[in-house]
Amino acid sequence: MQNENHRTNRVGWMRAGVLGANDGLLSTSSLVLGVATAHGTRSSVLVAGLAGLVAGSMSMAAGEYVSVHSQADTERADLDREKKEQSADPAGELEELADIYVERGLTPALAHDVAKQLMEKDALGAHARDELGVTDALSAKPIQAALTSAASFGIGASVPLLVCWLTPLHALLYAVAGFSLVCLAILGGIAARVGGAPIIAGAVRVLLWGALAMAVTSGVGALFGGHV
Repeated sequence: MQNENHRTNRVGWMRAGVLGANDGLLSTSSLVLGVATAHGTRSSVLVAGLAGLVAGSMSMAAGEYVSVHSQADTERADLDREKKEQSADPAGELEELADIYVERGLTPALAHDVAKQLMEKDALGAHARDELGVTDALSAKPIQAALTSAASFGIGASVPLLVCWLTPLHALLYAVAGFSLVCLAILGGIAARVGGAPIIAGAVRVLLWGALAMAVTSGVGALFGGHV
């Protein structure tokens, strides 16, 4: 039998990776632009950007870990409850699983036979998948999500810092803004492509929100830079 590669098999790490890279690129470029428009020196801009990279990476890792770990705790609690229910009333659990298959289109007799065979092989696995919606591909993986978010944030945040380091000070604003927007559009297109969504729509959506965030941050820097 040919193995099929479905997008849902990578949805966990893909979500964390795309979110982390997008946040790293957008937040750091906005921070760099804000400090630069406030008449900051190159060293102050780089220090601010580097601090944003480190703080953002740790924040993403912690936030993603807590969030996904909460999901994992909920899944584990539901599975423990399901174990107890199967021990207390195996016949009732069999009928419950059969009813699920009837709702999906099987005849009552066939649904009962399917439920019986699946429960004989792996009762908890059958209920986890078909009653609770918990599968190996979609189950919560806190460590994986945290590490992916931190690494991808750092990669995304390094882009505007590298541009800032290599670009002459007088062209820094335009170079960081332009290169970051291009990267955001590419990232949005890649995320849409991997997820099976329209590429152009994904790129434009990320591009517009990125431009807005950079414009607002630059405006704040320009407005208050001379008074701080």
